[in-house]
Amino acid sequence: MAVQLIRVASVPSGHTYVRHLSDPDGSDRVTRLADPTPCSAPSTAERWWPPAMLDPRWLTDHHTEFDVFHLHFGFDAATPAELTEIAATLRGLGKPFVYTVHDLRNPHHRDTATHLAQLDVLVPAADALVTLTPGAAEVITARWGQRAEVIPHPHVVERADIPPSRAHPFTVGVHAKSLRPNMAPLPVVDVLCDVVADLPDARLRVDIHHEVVDPAGNRHDPDVIAALRAWHDAGRLSLHIHDFFTDAELWRYLADLDLSVLPYTFGTHSGWLEACYDLGTTVATSTCGFYAQQRPCLTYRHDEHGLDAEGLADAVRLCHDKRPEWRADPAERERERRRIARRYRLLYEAVLS
Repeated sequence: MAVQLIRVASVPSGHTYVRHLSDPDGSDRVTRLADPTPCSAPSTAERWWPPAMLDPRWLTDHHTEFDVFHLHFGFDAATPAELTEIAATLRGLGKPFVYTVHDLRNPHHRDTATHLAQLDVLVPAADALVTLTPGAAEVITARWGQRAEVIPHPHVVERADIPPSRAHPFTVGVHAKSLRPNMAPLPVVDVLCDVVADLPDARLRVDIHHEVVDPAGNRHDPDVIAALRAWHDAGRLSLHIHDFFTDAELWRYLADLDLSVLPYTFGTHSGWLEACYDLGTTVATSTCGFYAQQRPCLTYRHDEHGLDAEGLADAVRLCHDKRPEWRADPAERERERRRIARRYRLLYEAVLS
């Protein structure tokens, strides 16, 4: 007997994480609808647009096209009232609602109230909850009295896309991206300038996006740029200013690092950490969130109350001295992906029954 196809309205579906929830050969018989383009968005748009599926009208108009509604992220702009309406619409249509709790604290918001109010709607409304780590599941149970199934993050980098190794000095990297609100790079870089200078055959590389440098950019921060340029001019680091990397450029950048230091002060989980695990790049990250439960990594205390400078320095020295080999086995990552796909198939069958 043929296995029934399950159609999932996934928000989003095109994201690497979501694409890798499916079995690579399609044997899980789960298909995810493509992300609809909002009518106001040009087809080549690179900016973020609210997902079209997060609209009761879209759900009503397209309810015959999907069996399960699965929300991951993208609801930043939705009010709790709007999310309540979405959940009620799904109930009225008889469509099961699955929610994966990626973020207990939104890395794009300094204020916690908005995201918590959204979670106060989504978590109780879901027919099934998923999260990535046991620690996050414990928080969900303690805060809302709900059980979340723990399903790990699948691989990020495809085996065929892993760049070949090449020789280079011991390289510590900090990518400040576009200065997301949960990033505080300057205290971290300040420590790294000193510790890397004391290590033999070592260098510090700092990357940041053009929109932080550009006075007209949405994320312009003259103080951060002035500090980084001063360190660069003093020969203490190599500063790289550029636009967003393509996937291939990002994999090459990460593969050329021995240690990627994440300057986060709050957060929950990290796809960046997963990509580093695929590529064999060691990560040092804050003890905030549940990063250390995702994959092997070094940790140091860094939160909104301050930075443990010596803890960060110790992590860098340990990486330089021990060169930990925390590289994922590509074959095991593929097997893990198939296991993840089977677990989602069973979860969708359960909510449909």
